[in-house]
Amino acid sequence: MDKKRTYFPTTTAQQRCLLFEVWEETGNRDEACRRAHVSQGTFYKWKPRFTGGGYAALAEPYSRAPKAHAQTPPAVAAQVIALRRQSPAWGKRRIADELAKGNNWVPLVSPNTVKRILDDAGLWPAAADQAKKGGPQPVSAPRKRRAKP
Repeated sequence: MDKKRTYFPTTTAQQRCLLFEVWEETGNRDEACRRAHVSQGTFYKWKPRFTGGGYAALAEPYSRAPKAHAQTPPAVAAQVIALRRQSPAWGKRRIADELAKGNNWVPLVSPNTVKRILDDAGLWPAAADQAKKGGPQPVSAPRKRRAKP
């Protein structure tokens, strides 16, 4: 039979401090977790930070947000724009393939990145509202009925 897991919400700084105060005081992990109302996983998650930085390290949790997004190098973006201006009929896949061909067939950018670069530069055509899924459909001419012989 599976052991049911208990949900523990995000801990506060006071809970984390209490957790390690009790742990230092008693040396008992289970007692510390019970008094602080946290799981043993939380204890092991915060233990390396506590041993490395003490109580000050328990004040702020790590941010889950990335610090810096991976950005396309400006030189590659300039190549994409130059290829588009040179050959306006080429789409995003063709431009991505041409860049890869010039780089010994190692892709530099994905087709969607090409589209984003061109859209940011104002070189990508805007989508027609009628072409969107669920939008108004174009009205077709009425069909002519053939006369029965």
